[in-house]
Amino acid sequence: MSYAVKEAFLTLQGEGAQSGSRAVFLRFAGCNLWSGREEDRASAQCRFCDTDFVGMDGEGGGRFADAATLADHVERLWGQGAERRLVVITGGEPMLQLDSGLVEALHARGFRIAMESNGTLPAAAGLDWLCVSPKAGTEVVQRAGDELKLVWPQPGIDPEALERWDFAHFLVQPMDGADRAAALDAAIALVMERPRWRLSLQAHKVVGLP
Repeated sequence: MSYAVKEAFLTLQGEGAQSGSRAVFLRFAGCNLWSGREEDRASAQCRFCDTDFVGMDGEGGGRFADAATLADHVERLWGQGAERRLVVITGGEPMLQLDSGLVEALHARGFRIAMESNGTLPAAAGLDWLCVSPKAGTEVVQRAGDELKLVWPQPGIDPEALERWDFAHFLVQPMDGADRAAALDAAIALVMERPRWRLSLQAHKVVGLP
């Protein structure tokens, strides 16, 4: 199959338990919770997304004919050296496109594969790190993984209920937007009330990385 990639570039992972790690960031185009068009936001299942995942016009983006071609592209972006290769796959919703062929091709080039998903689709087998970020009002079927990242506050999500899911790390991240200061206060309050959670900040934005 071919792959529609919005953008791909070398950076530092900015969020979650692997924050600060050198990584190739691979963003697939498309999502199953929102079209990405502002005129559809009011009717979308996820209404707070701040990510542009429409089209293939971003840095390093484009249409890739097969898994080997895309894996070669990721390898070129990483550059020299085979130590601790990491690719972070996101979207949109990456499980609309990520398949066993791409997982195998990236592993063959020495990459550890981390993926962030909304959890409404089962994750591909063979991932090295799985982060699920649930959205209120959606049916999350992927309730196990390495990292659960809750964007907060989200009316309609109960953090206590999420704690029954099978994850090694429970992270709460303040919702970006006009009320980010209030969101940070709410995220801190959640951690203070429920110490199983840890605060996650978007470090890449703090240091000025994409």
